Amino acid sequence: MNLLFHCCCAPCAMASVESLCGKGITPTLFWYNPNIHPSTEYQSRRDALLAFARLKNPPLEAVDEYGLYLFMQDIDNETEFGKRCDICYRGRLERTAARAAELGFDAFGTSLLISPYQQHDAIHRIGNEVAEQHGVEFLYRDFRPLFRESQTQARALGLYMQKYCGCIFSEADRYAEKAGKQL
Repeated sequence: MNLLFHCCCAPCAMASVESLCGKGITPTLFWYNPNIHPSTEYQSRRDALLAFARLKNPPLEAVDEYGLYLFMQDIDNETEFGKRCDICYRGRLERTAARAAELGFDAFGTSLLISPYQQHDAIHRIGNEVAEQHGVEFLYRDFRPLFRESQTQARALGLYMQKYCGCIFSEADRYAEKAGKQL
């Protein structure tokens, strides 16, 4: 299978990619994450994925666009703020599916599926929707059992380890929770 694999970050990509390779699938990594804020966080995550790619040598395709204004515009246009995660998933999976179709890949997938903190049902649903629109398969795999292993591997390699999902709202939630406050 010829797979374009969206990577949200190196720690999530590591065991996911290893698992795919163990099944005979050599994915091409795909970096597209305009949801990650602020720019220093975006750069740290991007650089960690690039370091992982240099270490493990998988093919890598990157769309290096810091997207604060695009992300905020998409959220601002949404009447139900609670659907911001769906908007975020759709934007990244849509771009991945379109790129997969453009480059002739059979399928696409995402490292988001390793995190127990992500909404798997929404990712699965949206992945299938955009797959149908672009005529490529969405490869769903529940990588969650590999989450701790992937985190351990990333730490052992000294890769950047993020502390929140990526969007400005998850950052605010994390620090408010840490301080015992509610936003």
